[in-house]
Amino acid sequence: MNLTGAVVMYAILWFLTLFIVVVIGQRSQQDAGEIVPGTHAGAPADLNFKRKALWTTLIAAAIWAVLAWIILGGVITRADVANFDRLFR
Repeated sequence: MNLTGAVVMYAILWFLTLFIVVVIGQRSQQDAGEIVPGTHAGAPADLNFKRKALWTTLIAAAIWAVLAWIILGGVITRADVANFDRLFR
């Protein structure tokens, strides 16, 4: 894995993790009882994005480290991926 591949893998993991983390503990405006006029009742009441981004960064970094170890450590090689379909034949 080269530097570009590592950065792209981290960016993809970061955004996928963000989509999961952003809904955890989210309260809608309807749940909070304070619906701002002109917005949907299901819109977030108070989204603490800095905290969510920090958690996203930490979780994505941990997942990236495990995947980088698997790729760079040779646990799974390109030959294993190329021959993966033989498991089902």
